[in-house]
Amino acid sequence: MIGKIVKGKSFKGCISYVLNPKDAELLLSEGVLTTDTKSITNSFYMQSLMNPNLAKCVGHISLSYSKEDTSLLTNKMMVQLAKEYMQAMKIENTQFIVIRHNNTDNPHCHIVFNRIDNEGKTISDKNDRYRNEKICKQIKDKYRLTYGQGKDRTNIQKLKGAEQTKYEIYKAIKTSLSMARNWQQFEHILNIQGISIAYKHKGQTNEIQGISFKKGQHSFKGSDVDRSFSYSKLNNQLIEKNRLDNNSQSARQVQPEQKGASIVESVIDGLAGASFIETGSGEDFQENAFRERMEYEEQKRKKKKKRRGGGL
Repeated sequence: MIGKIVKGKSFKGCISYVLNPKDAELLLSEGVLTTDTKSITNSFYMQSLMNPNLAKCVGHISLSYSKEDTSLLTNKMMVQLAKEYMQAMKIENTQFIVIRHNNTDNPHCHIVFNRIDNEGKTISDKNDRYRNEKICKQIKDKYRLTYGQGKDRTNIQKLKGAEQTKYEIYKAIKTSLSMARNWQQFEHILNIQGISIAYKHKGQTNEIQGISFKKGQHSFKGSDVDRSFSYSKLNNQLIEKNRLDNNSQSARQVQPEQKGASIVESVIDGLAGASFIETGSGEDFQENAFRERMEYEEQKRKKKKKRRGGGL
């Protein structure tokens, strides 16, 4: 069970989205007219006028479950879980709808609620992401639902838009970490894959506090891509790799701004001996060569896995 929270300004856009799939099912509603999409939207909109100062009055939460739990997740069960989730998140005394989608392998539903409650008060979103994670875990434990196996098993082809880009960035970071020994190499290998890095500094100092990754039009904080991809955690991983590669010499933080060998020279040095590296100019370290190496490693992995299976 994974909960994803989004807050927005347009009930029309959100409700049109959750009701759009042909197999969308309205499982539960409270305080809204459900004649059609327009009547639902108008119901939410009219109540939002009770507090026009709240810019993002649309609450939208998707609750997604493992496909291994499909047989357990009848409509009745999904409603029960949605109710418990909302109660624990203190989403109460307000309008809401619960919509089930059946267009993916993973059972999931969407909760749309009015952040302006029936008395015109704002439903707090303080620490909602932390509370969401804690409550999802509690519900999974209570009903013995399946825990996910991590992002590495996500089928990127079934994702769209920003979510697809986020997982592409996740996989690219994992690959780059396996190859890089320092920040220069790490950043360069990501650049080859079309991903740029931006650093957040403390005030007017050079001290780095945060990191974000951008591919195309989408940008994400490192910790939003994965908890282990915050700046401090990435830095610790690179320090450790640098320490091990230098025969346990004292590790020191290598800031991305540091000078020295060029980025290309650093990458080539860090990957010395790899058959796909040409040691001429920086232009020789091309994306096609990188992809060929990745395909080669993937083929080796599959062959090794096949041999293990054949020996059973």
